[in-house]
Amino acid sequence: MAESETTEPSRVRPALVVVNGASPDAASGARGDKRAPVSFSRLELNVIFNLYGAKVAQGEWRDYAIDFTPAKAVFSIFRRASEAPLYRIEKDPALARRQGAYSVIAATGLVLRRGHDLARVVRVLDRALRLVGAE
Repeated sequence: MAESETTEPSRVRPALVVVNGASPDAASGARGDKRAPVSFSRLELNVIFNLYGAKVAQGEWRDYAIDFTPAKAVFSIFRRASEAPLYRIEKDPALARRQGAYSVIAATGLVLRRGHDLARVVRVLDRALRLVGAE
């Protein structure tokens, strides 16, 4: 054996192992092909901003964020810019045939409504508050 060769365990590099079974591309949400990000159409944004504008005028909401990923488009609604989102309106085309592409998700992760028609789905956020048990 030459002097530069060694069989010490400390000098042998271990192979990298993926622990969760997913490839790095799958873990990041990207596929082998470069897909365009999912986005909201002009009509969908019109429905969302009509609701958002009414809630801003009432003083309930103050800020929003829009995220476009290859898997879904997300419109997040905030009470204040420094907080976590109160609600998320998501468009996920992968669910379009099954449960509907649109969903409204609360801050806790609870799906408030899911469906095929965005106007009907966001109606869950437009309900008037009512007083309960004031006697």
